[in-house]
Amino acid sequence: MTTQQPISVFIIARNEADRISRAIESVGGFADEVIVIDSGSTDDTCSIAESLGARVLYNKWAGYGAQKRFGEDQCRNHWIFNLDADEAASPALAAEIRDLFASGRVGQADFWRVRIKDVFAHEAGAASWAYGYNQIRLYDRRRGRFSDSTVHDTVRPPKDARLGQLKAPMEHRSIRSIAFHVEKMNRYSTMQAQDMAARGRRIGRWRLVAEFPLAFLKAYLLRRYALYGWWGLVISTNFAYTRFLRVAKAYEAELGNRSR
Repeated sequence: MTTQQPISVFIIARNEADRISRAIESVGGFADEVIVIDSGSTDDTCSIAESLGARVLYNKWAGYGAQKRFGEDQCRNHWIFNLDADEAASPALAAEIRDLFASGRVGQADFWRVRIKDVFAHEAGAASWAYGYNQIRLYDRRRGRFSDSTVHDTVRPPKDARLGQLKAPMEHRSIRSIAFHVEKMNRYSTMQAQDMAARGRRIGRWRLVAEFPLAFLKAYLLRRYALYGWWGLVISTNFAYTRFLRVAKAYEAELGNRSR
């Protein structure tokens, strides 16, 4: 038996028919509202989401931060749990959040961080050594909201915020395939370069040489991708190339501006 709590969940999506079900079903046991913010899907994303009880709204894409701020505005509850279409709350995380509200302990913090761990397409769940990072995903929107950055979708708490840490992980299935990853790398590195230009940030020329090897070592060793064997070599190389593309595109933009 599950008990839903006064939590609104919103998910931004576009052409996520193969992944949206897992995301929605993972939060159905604790959230009394699920909203999908669609930015123009041409597949069955919207119909699948509606069949699972989610409210689907369209909002033209204006960047990650802006899309998530629009999602926040649609929620009826003050407490919000955010996840992306390629993420899912693990059963342990869902149970932890239910208990947090049922016991009243949720009020001990304004913002709760979640450990988000990599799960690859060939895996049923996250490996014990899987790379993970902490982000605020459960929060009281009266105390803080997502930034409006086009690239960085991050909840910004005030200086006096009380932060809590949830123990159970969120699963992140960001890579459908290598082909998908290459397209994502190209698209996202362009947005990163544009964001740097808008903020007037310049990157040293030395990084054109150093970015790839340093990023590879970061992924292969510090993120423990080496433990995946040959697959770890593949994803470390792709990670490094993404970082290099960001630097290369920023340099390309500088050359273009200089010539004009």
